[in-house]
Amino acid sequence: MDIDRSKIYPPDMPMGLDIALAKNDTAADYFYTLPEAEQKRIIDHTHTIESKEEMQAFVDSLVKNDFPVS
Repeated sequence: MDIDRSKIYPPDMPMGLDIALAKNDTAADYFYTLPEAEQKRIIDHTHTIESKEEMQAFVDSLVKNDFPVS
């Protein structure tokens, strides 16, 4: 899927989330197609993450349906 992320890039995107999404195109495509409220919920959750490895695991879980979307 080819998504123009510049039009939907959340202004409060944490750098760690951005980097982790850049390493998983499937998760990035999924994230950027979510409604803004769901993106914000995911962003809010990332504030509890304490390491790069944990962030990557979280991002990878988005496409495994391990993180429930409302």
